[in-house]
Amino acid sequence: MGYRIRPEADFTDEFRSAAEEQLTRAITVLQEQPEGAHEAIHAFRKNIKRLRSLYRLVSCDVPDFQKRENARLRDTARSLSTIRDAAAIVDTARYLQDNARNLEEAEALGRIVSILEARRDWMAEAESGLEQRLHDAADALREAIAALDDIVFDKSHRKNARMLAKSWRRTASRARKALDACHEDATADDFHELRKRTYDYRLYHALLRDLWPSAMKAKRDLAKDLVERLGHINDLSVLSGLVEAEPQLFTRNDDLAHLLDAIIFRQQEDRRETLLSAETLYGDDPDDEAQRLEILWVSIRN
Repeated sequence: MGYRIRPEADFTDEFRSAAEEQLTRAITVLQEQPEGAHEAIHAFRKNIKRLRSLYRLVSCDVPDFQKRENARLRDTARSLSTIRDAAAIVDTARYLQDNARNLEEAEALGRIVSILEARRDWMAEAESGLEQRLHDAADALREAIAALDDIVFDKSHRKNARMLAKSWRRTASRARKALDACHEDATADDFHELRKRTYDYRLYHALLRDLWPSAMKAKRDLAKDLVERLGHINDLSVLSGLVEAEPQLFTRNDDLAHLLDAIIFRQQEDRRETLLSAETLYGDDPDDEAQRLEILWVSIRN
């Protein structure tokens, strides 16, 4: 079926189906690990993010369910975060290397990548009980599947339309507020908040794409690009934090200088490009968007 909710179908059935599909995929990848444990955890975390966005979409109607299940998914993801975070830092250094401004910087960043790869591999070897945590995570997701039986939405098409419109308005408004904060004396947390809200915004366009396929796809593509840019900004902040926390990793001062200079330059460039993209994405008024969604949802049945 895919990650979607069809407006012409029963909302409860559609919600359960979308959620169970993501949970089942996450369980399967944790058990089979077709590309190894690192990639399995990466894929699993993507499924968890989609689920948490889906649950936020209905939180105004089922707040207790959303709060309980969001906590379950959050804690399950955190139990497997250490190794994936180390791998993500390597990816960030490679991103800097790929965007190096000259050969000297590229060579220095290449040595930095090797250091961070060794750190990742050492952490993986030192990690104890990973297979058990993978097993426990799969069990937690099976419990999350069972919990779907408790969720039932109103049969009224209009009431569900209002619920979706309310969630859409809230997410778009929060994103706009985060964007405004990023134009001021912004911190890494401001951009991270914009990333989280844009991730929800992107996935809502995927979930509800049957309402207006062409328009939803256009916005979804813009949001996807923005999420990736914001992800780079966040990852660069994490890498900068690692430099402060573990300076002993970087034994060559000239390489470290190149790394810090590359982080600062790339952050400035990514922030500038991100703000331009975000203004385009969030150009519509949240109230107008929500009202349009509600009208489209109701019209499906008329």
